[in-house]
Amino acid sequence: MDRLWTPWRFAYVSSVAREDDEECVFCRILAEERDAENYLLFRGKFLFIILNIYPYTSGHLLIVSRRHIASLEEAESHELHSFADLAQACERALRLAYGPDGFNMGFNLGRSAGAGVEHHLHMHVLPRWVGDSSFVSVVSETRVIPEALDQTYRRLLPHFQGLPF
Repeated sequence: MDRLWTPWRFAYVSSVAREDDEECVFCRILAEERDAENYLLFRGKFLFIILNIYPYTSGHLLIVSRRHIASLEEAESHELHSFADLAQACERALRLAYGPDGFNMGFNLGRSAGAGVEHHLHMHVLPRWVGDSSFVSVVSETRVIPEALDQTYRRLLPHFQGLPF
């Protein structure tokens, strides 16, 4: 069995609500108002932005609905527009902070579509670089993240201050 030592993740892994718990991790994060500890970068009127604790790349962001809804079908028009506005703000912030070659953006709706938190609507925004899938990802199904979450948070936070959403 292969192991990748990531001690920085234990605090999060041991505190996240388990699937059989009734508490939603996104609702808990929003209610706690411990933004730095939860890597919450921006609180908007309808949505908020956090770092993905299980990133595919450095700078992997989640745009999350403030309302506990599971799908785009349940979202109000103003919430849908806010997703587009904040996706644009995330693209701008990541471009300035990291200079990626491209982006992946999207929703995973339902467990079969890959949603880790399937009952609370959120959008992934990932910066991508040519060649960012190394042999470790391809051969060992392991991702190598070159930056600690604390550093990513500090790097991105200034880009989300004062957004008009």
